[in-house]
Amino acid sequence: MGIMPAWLPWHRALVVVSGLCEMAGGLGVLWHATRRWAGYGLIALCLAVLPANVQMLLNAQAAHASALWLTLLCVRLPLQILLIGWIWHATRSRAD
Repeated sequence: MGIMPAWLPWHRALVVVSGLCEMAGGLGVLWHATRRWAGYGLIALCLAVLPANVQMLLNAQAAHASALWLTLLCVRLPLQILLIGWIWHATRSRAD
């Protein structure tokens, strides 16, 4: 909860809900009938958690974290784009 931006309300509830959504999306990709909708949900989740990822970087900068840690946190942000692309590709309909 420490990486939640201060401007977001209900930190604990949002962490719990995002975790449940992540599990539901992971289960949803296992079945062809729900795979596409699970993909949409997981993509939305990736976008929804982006502010927390940015806040984590800001917190690390404020705490004067190591250069390695700051670099990893910076690299993590554009990796979200790759993750979204991977989710999109993995959840499109294809012949089984």
